[in-house]
Amino acid sequence: MSVKLALKQFLVVSALFSLMACQQNATTSQADTSNQEGISIPYEKYTLDNGLTVILHEDSSDPLVHVDVTYHVGSAREEVGKSGFAHFFEHMMFQGSQHVDDEQHFKIVTEAGGSMNGTTNSDRTNYYQTVPSNQLEKVLWLEADRMGFLLEAVTQKKFEVQRETVKNERAQRVDNQPYGLRHERTIEALFPSGHPYSWSTIGYVEDLDRVDVNDLKAFFKRWYGPNNAVLTIGGDIDKVKTRQWVEKYFGTIPKGPEVKNDEPEQVELNETRYITLEDKVHLPLLQMTFPTVYARHPDEAPLDVLADILGSGKTSLFYKNLVKSGLAVQAAVAHPCRELACEFQLLALANPAAGVNLKQLKQVVHDTLAEFEQRGVLPDDLTRTKSSIEVSTVFGLQSVAGKVSTLAANETFYGEPDLVAEDIARYNSVTAEDVMRVYKKYVKDKHAVVLSVVPKGQTQLGVAEQNYQMPAREITPPSQEDSVAQPVIDDSFDRSIMPAAGEIPAVKVPEYWESKMASGITVLGVHNDETPTTILSLALEGGMLLDPPDKAGLASMTMHMMNESTVNFTNEEMANALAKLGSSIQFSTSGRYMQVQVSSLTKNLSETMELLKEKMFRPAFLKTDFERLKERTLQSMQQQVKDPVFLADRGRDEVLFGKDNRVSLPNEGTMVTVENLTLEDVKAFYDKYWSPYMAKAISVTDLSQPELTRQLAFLNEWDQKEYEISEQYQFPEYDKTNLFFIEHPEAVQSVVVVAKRGPTYDATGEFFKSRLMNFPLGGAFNSRINLNLREDKGYAYGARSHFSGGKSLGFFEVGSNVTAANTADALKEIIKELDTYQSEGMTKQEMAFMRNAFTLSDALKYETPLNKVRFLRQLQAFELEDNYPKQQIEIINTISLDELNELASEQLKLEDMQIIVVGDKVVLEQQLKALSFPITHLTIQQ
Repeated sequence: MSVKLALKQFLVVSALFSLMACQQNATTSQADTSNQEGISIPYEKYTLDNGLTVILHEDSSDPLVHVDVTYHVGSAREEVGKSGFAHFFEHMMFQGSQHVDDEQHFKIVTEAGGSMNGTTNSDRTNYYQTVPSNQLEKVLWLEADRMGFLLEAVTQKKFEVQRETVKNERAQRVDNQPYGLRHERTIEALFPSGHPYSWSTIGYVEDLDRVDVNDLKAFFKRWYGPNNAVLTIGGDIDKVKTRQWVEKYFGTIPKGPEVKNDEPEQVELNETRYITLEDKVHLPLLQMTFPTVYARHPDEAPLDVLADILGSGKTSLFYKNLVKSGLAVQAAVAHPCRELACEFQLLALANPAAGVNLKQLKQVVHDTLAEFEQRGVLPDDLTRTKSSIEVSTVFGLQSVAGKVSTLAANETFYGEPDLVAEDIARYNSVTAEDVMRVYKKYVKDKHAVVLSVVPKGQTQLGVAEQNYQMPAREITPPSQEDSVAQPVIDDSFDRSIMPAAGEIPAVKVPEYWESKMASGITVLGVHNDETPTTILSLALEGGMLLDPPDKAGLASMTMHMMNESTVNFTNEEMANALAKLGSSIQFSTSGRYMQVQVSSLTKNLSETMELLKEKMFRPAFLKTDFERLKERTLQSMQQQVKDPVFLADRGRDEVLFGKDNRVSLPNEGTMVTVENLTLEDVKAFYDKYWSPYMAKAISVTDLSQPELTRQLAFLNEWDQKEYEISEQYQFPEYDKTNLFFIEHPEAVQSVVVVAKRGPTYDATGEFFKSRLMNFPLGGAFNSRINLNLREDKGYAYGARSHFSGGKSLGFFEVGSNVTAANTADALKEIIKELDTYQSEGMTKQEMAFMRNAFTLSDALKYETPLNKVRFLRQLQAFELEDNYPKQQIEIINTISLDELNELASEQLKLEDMQIIVVGDKVVLEQQLKALSFPITHLTIQQ
């Protein structure tokens, strides 16, 4: 993996407390240990008699806890012909257990004010929840029940439903996505047949179809024992109670079969394997993948540094030779590492306008490697790496969830939660000689898997004629698994009784200060001393609303240009200066706002502010930068229209807001409007609108208000220029529901959207109350729409509805990706749910569910600096009262069922809604004709 990715996974620092376990085989406590950076990770780890490893972490800064259960099983421990089992079981683990009803795990956690999910990769599966601290015992009860009491709840019906859900997930994320098969095709060629990494985590559909429920149960029995799991609990916990609850709920679960760690399986290629994938893409893609080592091998860190030098950001050689030259729209180098093997990946998305094919692009990559070998490793290369280590470490302190997941991963794979000192040391010790050594050992003149992804019917664009074909898999017919019995577990308490929540923790809305600068900028600030960091967010109102009608995308292009060269710094010089500080400065547009986002270690803030001043007030606006960005934008736009979800969003906006209105177009505009842009337009936009007139700033920092004010003093030099925002629109009106069809040939799924214009944002009025009303309908996992389409019918991986609102526009939509063959059926079910809810409203039980979910979730709202920034931005943007969160809680607790149901009656009338469908005309034409809606074929303007 790249250095940054490695650090994200490993370098997270926390304060962990020491406990004595009630019943344990071994206890390890570590406190006050430090590395050369002065960073320590005190922690406790102990093991129950059944082999369950427990890690405890105390962080009382916020009234929440994060619980992670990681099982050391992923797709690498599956059998040939039974791929996708680990991921399949991730789904099954949410389908209820002996003492928890079907679909209740999500409902219980949501109603407790928490969030939850599970993830699977090749090496592990984890399940996690973040909840208010008073809900910890309930979460431990839930996790223990599915660890020890799942088998009797795994029925054939649930198995069949989740099999369809997994197929829908694969279709949505892999088969129906541009470049979606890139990873699967690469690993099939990179690893020998039968290697644990030779198939993807989501698996093959034919394998899922081949097996039955007893195969799945046997997989669970083999791998999901407590002795193959790590339970990590972090946050605002009571030490004694936590220890007691762990023993109570997990201690009697019997140990599973013995599990031994697999040995790394490095691979070597005896030839370069060329493969070509025809796909629904506009931009041809080149990927070269070299096999290397395995995670924590001594050569992993030098290879990460090599990847960073070659292909990370504007300081890299790949950026200079491929992106800046205009030959590629994007180019990157990465070194993803897994438990058993790693890969060194070189990737480039070709720019068709440059007139090069992938063979020529590969030659540029080869020349770039030769240039690197001649140039060598520069001192700044290593300085950037060491800065990224420090920044990743410090910023990793900001989330309990991040700390807990890192501790869990390190323990699962390496038997040691605390690897911070070791990781910092191994990256800091990488030398220029190390980097050149691993380059020559693993990359130079070595065989690779060379993948060409080309538009359908254009195989001539590939690097070379395909010389590798995946051999037929030798699959042994599955043996008939015997019925797998639930083990008998004797407890001294009744597990069917769900633990009650503790006393609701007090949640404090962040205290903030407010000041106004001489330039007119209002600043809101929060003092946050949990980490020595500063985040600054600057927003200028106007954004896309300032674009001339025929030049949509001008605001966006101007912000992109402000990320480029300045008067005193080239692109590369600025990127290098920021990287050595470990700082980030990013200009962007989002709807009606132009934004500047800055993050920095506070000790480097002064130097970062000098670079910000340079970028804000001395942009170079070079013609070469403009032409490159314009061409990259145009090529990206042609790629976007290959994405069915993008097409559905464009269709929704055009249908609701009119194709001639600026608000119906993306921030970046369209190909037609971007073609109209000139460099002079960018300069004129900057001169007219780059002003503090409507600018507001937010900061979360460990500095005091006077200290931060001094750091921002340069903003008082900003000349104020007044301007107006025009928002005069004529929106389309419809006298009935219409179906707008957007063709997406050969799509294996359809995207369906049912939408209408809705209320604009407010914190305590119709918009807020409409969100409350929608929650049981489509706002939660356990909502009516999601349970219908995903769990009951198996038509979709997920389906949701929501109200979205800004200052001047709002809309309501139901959206889902559904199987093509069931598109009309899915639409009928969505309409049925809307009609029923509109006429009958929510039930008292749904009302209680909504109230608990909304009122108890406050504990999770303000944890990190970014959470605090979002809260303050909401206050600023909509000029809300300080106590609006308190007002919202009062509304939630007092609003009547009748008022919410009256809102449903008003807001959810089908005759006010329009339907958008994106899919394959051949498959859908007859389905859609059978519906009772007029059909209009819609072509999205590029």
